[in-house]
Amino acid sequence: MLSAPPSSGPLARQAMAYVLAGGRGTRLMELTDIRAKPAVYFGGKLRIIDFALSNALNSGIRRMAVATQYKAHSLIRHLQRGWNFFRPERNESFDILPASQRVSEDQWYLGTADAVYQNIDIIESYDPKYIVLLAGDHIYKMDYEQMLQQHVSEGADVTIACVEVPIAEASGFGVMHVDASGRVIDFLEKPANPPSMPDRPDTALASMGIYVFETRFMFELLRADAADPTSSHDFGKDIIPRLVAQGRAMAHPFTRSCVRSASESAAYWRDVGTLDAYYSSNIDLTDVVPALDLYDQNWPIWTYGEMTAPAKFVHDLDGQRGGATSSLVAGGCIVSGASVRRSLLSTNCHLHSYAHVENAVLLPYVDVARGARLRQVVVDRGVRIPAGLVVGEDPDLDGRRFRRTASGVCLITQPMIDRLHT
Repeated sequence: MLSAPPSSGPLARQAMAYVLAGGRGTRLMELTDIRAKPAVYFGGKLRIIDFALSNALNSGIRRMAVATQYKAHSLIRHLQRGWNFFRPERNESFDILPASQRVSEDQWYLGTADAVYQNIDIIESYDPKYIVLLAGDHIYKMDYEQMLQQHVSEGADVTIACVEVPIAEASGFGVMHVDASGRVIDFLEKPANPPSMPDRPDTALASMGIYVFETRFMFELLRADAADPTSSHDFGKDIIPRLVAQGRAMAHPFTRSCVRSASESAAYWRDVGTLDAYYSSNIDLTDVVPALDLYDQNWPIWTYGEMTAPAKFVHDLDGQRGGATSSLVAGGCIVSGASVRRSLLSTNCHLHSYAHVENAVLLPYVDVARGARLRQVVVDRGVRIPAGLVVGEDPDLDGRRFRRTASGVCLITQPMIDRLHT
């Protein structure tokens, strides 16, 4: 299939961004007990899904849809509050598409391809020329217009965004091989033994879960896939390998369209699907010059802006001095006679006198009582840390009470705290 030549205007205005946001995120353990992975908090006031949606908005895309499934309430609430500014009279749209048994009374979304197939009629009603399919669970800044331009100029059936990852981590991705022209000649979805790049044995070329199609052509693929009883109805397992074998699949290196401010020295893309990766990506934001610049006004990350009072630091006595160093502190936080070092405090956290928090990620509305000491922790939303609790100093004790990773990061949830008193 050969695409039409590019129009004189931005291709993004002819495109719809379709975000697949139904993932369970089981590797984040209890962080996804009550929310889908794309709804997990990040960076003090954001949600993970805000990155994909902000990239689309900043790229010039004004039609968006988000397919949800697993424990979607907090995600849907966030989208309704923070992404409700699109106006139909400006040819803009924003649809939230929960799995709602629209095709069959006993059929939820069976896979990523089915999550699009079940909503073909809704997509058709907007008549976008191109579809930019996005995963809703990665942290990065990217101009999708550049990828659209490549897709059209190279006459691709599908264009796949790709990034280089360490071979040890590649089994969690679709891994591809490309020829000298950038054409994808092999694609393996989450292989147990991922192949490396020909000239780099420690690195694999991984799919970012971002695909560009011409809409009509994608519909043909989805209808054929839906009629195939042997298919798992998944882009990575079925649609993409078929196109690699029978069509023209082109790779789009992330470095061609990543967005970097003057302070960002390298292309930044993170899969924060494990507790360790989630923790380190948040803590890295406290660096003097972080690898990810959230202060870049030329490429803002949009989100729901909660109405909060300014952060407050009180008491100035020896041993009871409210202060934070090398930390990010969101609005509404009160640091009352407590000390904070190299930590991230999300919206409306309250730390009481003599508490000490270091190398910690606190999600919104965490309350740390007097004298508690927390080190190398992720604390879930709304947790009330009891007075005098110590975490991060005794690995054996931490492992018995909380979820502790091999690298020593402890996840603390309210049920874990409640069990301490039973």
